[in-house]
Amino acid sequence: MDRGPVLALPLLLLLAAATGRTAAQDSCTCPTNKMTVCSWDSQSGRCRCQAMGTNHEVNCSTLTSKCLLLKARMQRPKGGRGLVRPSEHAIVDNDGLYDPECDREGRFKARQCNQTSVCWCVNSVGVRRTDKGDQNLLCDEVVRTHHILIELRHRPGARAFNHTALDAELRRLFRERYLLQPRFVAAVHYEEPTIQIELRQNASQKAPGDVDIADAAYYFERDVKGESLFSGPATFDVRVRGEPLVVERTLIYYLDEKPPRFSMKRLTAGLIAVIVVVVVALVAGVVVLVMSNRRKSGKYKKVEIKELGELNKEPSL
Repeated sequence: MDRGPVLALPLLLLLAAATGRTAAQDSCTCPTNKMTVCSWDSQSGRCRCQAMGTNHEVNCSTLTSKCLLLKARMQRPKGGRGLVRPSEHAIVDNDGLYDPECDREGRFKARQCNQTSVCWCVNSVGVRRTDKGDQNLLCDEVVRTHHILIELRHRPGARAFNHTALDAELRRLFRERYLLQPRFVAAVHYEEPTIQIELRQNASQKAPGDVDIADAAYYFERDVKGESLFSGPATFDVRVRGEPLVVERTLIYYLDEKPPRFSMKRLTAGLIAVIVVVVVALVAGVVVLVMSNRRKSGKYKKVEIKELGELNKEPSL
């Protein structure tokens, strides 16, 4: 009896299993975050990935939190191909990129100090919401950002986009690429060439496992700027009825569940100049009014004195 084919079958199965493990190890990357270090865990038989800068294990089946992404950007080698810093038009945040402190879940801690003695309080998006202080500054809680307005300006084309088609395409993008639940895309507004995308998500609405609107907005921002956070060659390519959507400018506004706590020091130089001009104008107006009233009063007194003098000169009967 020929045992050759019988023995060959187990060997082929072993070879196939070994080849499969080798291929899985070779493809051990994080598809939703390229700023990770991944390795194959032989004990669990799966690929495990950690965020750069924190060694925080990330879930590669969903988006990584913005705090871990900023931390990774700060830790990347300067000689490597890093992400560009946000431009002055990208986000309403005068502090720009900093090295954040993240909690165990990868979210921003309430107080940030950027590895210095200067500290401030941030919201759930990591944007400063108080004046800067020293290390004695108290930040009681991380105030949640529940409304994000993304404002885009696209390159003018031969004709405006169809609003309905644009709305459907952007909702599909956030649902499929950024894994955001459709109910969190509140509205898409369009007046050529301005597009506004409203994201709303209260703490009570966010279920475990739901993507945070802060993370979706950050991934979208990096995509628009040509610095995708996703692994692989996939690029940001949005088309509305075949026409490409080319974004020229991006502004992102954040609205928290509680108002920010800024003093007058937060005002920009331009706004302070406007206030000074208004105050000076008001003071000048008051001065002119007072001087005008004094002049009129003086004229009246002169007339009264003149009339009294003329009466004194008249002969008595």
